[in-house]
Amino acid sequence: MLELILNQVSRWAIPVLFFIFLFLGWVRRVPVYEAFIHGASEGFQTAVRIIPYLVAMFVAIKVFRVSGAMELLTRLLAPFLELLGLPAEAFPLAVMRPLSGSSALGIATELIKTHGPDSFIGRLASVMQGSTDTTFFVLTIYFGSVGVKRYRHAVALGLLADLTGLIGSLVICHYLFG
Repeated sequence: MLELILNQVSRWAIPVLFFIFLFLGWVRRVPVYEAFIHGASEGFQTAVRIIPYLVAMFVAIKVFRVSGAMELLTRLLAPFLELLGLPAEAFPLAVMRPLSGSSALGIATELIKTHGPDSFIGRLASVMQGSTDTTFFVLTIYFGSVGVKRYRHAVALGLLADLTGLIGSLVICHYLFG
């Protein structure tokens, strides 16, 4: 019953919010259509402004993966990773997650297909996906859209949060499934 209610709420939440905004705009005598067109125009300009940042980030990620640097780094660190309880197979996910959400999702999907969703690696990949964020992607999009140039502290804190999420994922998965 609860699942049915949640499914209906999920289905209707966005249309209801849309009509609430329209109604509030009408009550406040805001020219809603013109405001929407103005906002869409600003959104398009923002999207065009951040394209160079996205291209630079995606090229760097692709070069890192295609060059074999990721595999080499994984092989070199495998003994150390084993001491930490992080399977070497999951290391590329830990490295890629702060860089790109779609690349990390691709790696997680491959790990789950290869090792199975109920394996330790599959569960660890799932928890890591939910416990970490795409720090560089977020910084590129948000800071690039508003023109922030000095963000070294935000990078450090974002990476610290990702490391915390990774450690938490390891601890939780070893405690629950290890």
